[in-house]
Amino acid sequence: MNIIVAGAGEVGVHLAKMLSREKHNIVVVDQKEDVLENLNSNYDLMTVLGSPTSLSALKDAGCNASTDLFIAITPEESRNLTACILAAKLGVKKTVARVENPEYLHPEQKAFFEQLGIDSLICPEILAAKEIADSLVRPWVRQWYEFNNGTLILIGVKVRAGANIIGKELMNLFTHDESCRIAAIKRGKDTIIPGGRDIIQTDDMVYFITTREHVDTVRKMADKPHTEVHKVMIMGGSRIAMLTAERIAEQFDVKILEVNKERSEKVKERLGSKAMVILGDGRDIDLLHDEGIEQVEAYIALTGNSETNILSCLAAKRFQVQRTVAEVENNDYIPLAEGLDIGIVINKKLIAAGHIYQMMLDADVSNMKCLTFADAEVAEFVVKEGAKITKSKVMDLRLPENIGIGGLTRDDKGIIVYGNTQILPGDRVVLFCPSTYLRKVEKFFK
Repeated sequence: MNIIVAGAGEVGVHLAKMLSREKHNIVVVDQKEDVLENLNSNYDLMTVLGSPTSLSALKDAGCNASTDLFIAITPEESRNLTACILAAKLGVKKTVARVENPEYLHPEQKAFFEQLGIDSLICPEILAAKEIADSLVRPWVRQWYEFNNGTLILIGVKVRAGANIIGKELMNLFTHDESCRIAAIKRGKDTIIPGGRDIIQTDDMVYFITTREHVDTVRKMADKPHTEVHKVMIMGGSRIAMLTAERIAEQFDVKILEVNKERSEKVKERLGSKAMVILGDGRDIDLLHDEGIEQVEAYIALTGNSETNILSCLAAKRFQVQRTVAEVENNDYIPLAEGLDIGIVINKKLIAAGHIYQMMLDADVSNMKCLTFADAEVAEFVVKEGAKITKSKVMDLRLPENIGIGGLTRDDKGIIVYGNTQILPGDRVVLFCPSTYLRKVEKFFK
């Protein structure tokens, strides 16, 4: 595909790297010369120095009827909307704009923006708020990905000492009538696509593939207690914090700690009775104690400072809070946060880039849509008529090493895949592999 990325901020750069890895023709347009030079030197893509709202810059980037996708992802909403309108007028097939105003995302506004030439809108803050809200529904889950409207579900859980699956070979954990299987294991810095002789160790992050009706089977296998969240404490009055509070207010008792007086007043004005807003620093142990941290089931740190968010979650864990969530926008701190076992890490830039990536791939169902975790990919392929993967049962396919097929969707039903499974044309197959293996796997589905 021919793709133009307008904006070389952190979201745009991350997205461009993801897309160039898949051998798409990528052009990045931005006014930051140093960033573009770095991209040119290290990645297989082209760059154009100029404003995304400049017609001459867009034309230099090849913005015309041969461009499949134009993504405006600068930090400025108005610039993104303008750039998409210009790109559409120049003949681009599909445009996507990053926005901040939630009003623009209402379904009734879709036709209005399509008339302007803007096919899709995304708001990273809303995506992050949704992910946070979803994480409170199942406190025992670290990561949750759905395929085909939930026909198949990928669940990531941290396995603690004492779980009955620890120390057992996977070939002895599952039989052909099981309702789930282990698709990948994150152990320290390593990600393992397991075989039958691999075993689970204490503190592994284990990724299960299952169907919706058997989610509780996964919980029991991982020895996770059935717990519920009732009280939520949020540190920071950021836009994500307010969007999260609005999303969860009806289900949970929400309290927000904001250290800046002016900001706390704005949060109070916007949220009204949806949340209690306290003027104070969420790192203050005495304040946490006074505000009832011992009775809170979930603590969410959403300030603009990654270090502050990590430290405050560690403080909350001292009070035995069962679910902690930290916004970590500094990518270098993400491994640190995971190593400290603070709970769920939210990075709105990566969430936005992944969402756009899936959106793009949904437009080409012969391709795959990927969700990156650690050093591996979970990808969904649509099986074509006559594809190599339909010629034999899975056990006889001789797939490349480190490839694991977890499940498939057939006739809107999720099916867990085993060695004797026969894959058919039209199936949507979910598999797991190291990032560099995707191109090797793709040929099996054509």
